Amino acid sequence: MKEKNTFEENMSRLGAIVSELEKGDIPLDKAVELYGEGVKLSAACRKQLDEARIKITEDSEGAEK
Repeated sequence: MKEKNTFEENMSRLGAIVSELEKGDIPLDKAVELYGEGVKLSAACRKQLDEARIKITEDSEGAEK
């Protein structure tokens, strides 16, 4: 089993969750479960973007020296 999904995999799953929730034809307990998963995926994506931003900044600063 993979330890960490890629940003693209997380975004794809998040998009699928949003689509499913937008349909509005799922039971409340399933909607709550999907919402929770979406919140976790969103946080993971935000963390991955922050890590990428830090790496780019560090690389840019290193190239300037």
